[in-house]
Amino acid sequence: MKAWLGALAGALMALPVWAAELGDDGLHKTAWYRDTFKDLQEDAAEAAAEGKRLLVIVEQRGCIYCAKMHETTFLDPRVMKRLEEDFFPVQINLHGATEMIDTDGEELSERAMARKWGIMFTPTMIFFPTEVDMDASASAQAVAIMPGAFAPGTTYDLLTWVREERYLDQSEEDFQRYHARMIRERSDGSTD
Repeated sequence: MKAWLGALAGALMALPVWAAELGDDGLHKTAWYRDTFKDLQEDAAEAAAEGKRLLVIVEQRGCIYCAKMHETTFLDPRVMKRLEEDFFPVQINLHGATEMIDTDGEELSERAMARKWGIMFTPTMIFFPTEVDMDASASAQAVAIMPGAFAPGTTYDLLTWVREERYLDQSEEDFQRYHARMIRERSDGSTD
C-alpha cells in the first residue's frame, strides 16, 4: 500500500504546474497580469514609465483556447520571459461588466468595449505602440491584434516582432514572412 501511495505521489508531482488558476470570474489569473483599474490611459502611462508596452488580453469564462494558452503557450520559458520583461499585460473579460476606460477616454463596460473594438474571439491579444495616442481607441492604434490560441513559437515570434517594432516597415517582411524565417532558422539551428 505504501509503495502504491508513493508511486501516486510521484506521479502527481510529475504533472505540469499550470500557469494560472481560475479566478471568481472564471478567467485564468497569472502572476504577470497587471491588476489595474482598467483605465488604459493610466495603464499606458505606467507601462511607459516601466519601459514596457501595453498589451491587452481579452478572455472569457470557459474558453478552451484561453486554457490552452495558459496551460501551454504562456508556460514556455521564452514566452513568459518576453511577457514579463517587455509587456504590461492587462486582462479584459469579453462578457465582463467592469467599467473601463479606452485609450481615447471613452468609458464603457468590458463587454461594450470588446464590441467597440470588434473582438469576436478569445483569447485575443491587442498590442500597442510604444507611444500610445490618447485621442485614438485601442483598436485604431493597435500595432498587431492576435485572435486565437497559438503555439509557443508563433506567440514568441509575435512578441519579438512587436518588441522590435518590425511592424513599422512591413514592405519586405510582414509578420508571416518573419515567422517563417524564424522557423527556418530554428530548424537549421542558427537561432534558439
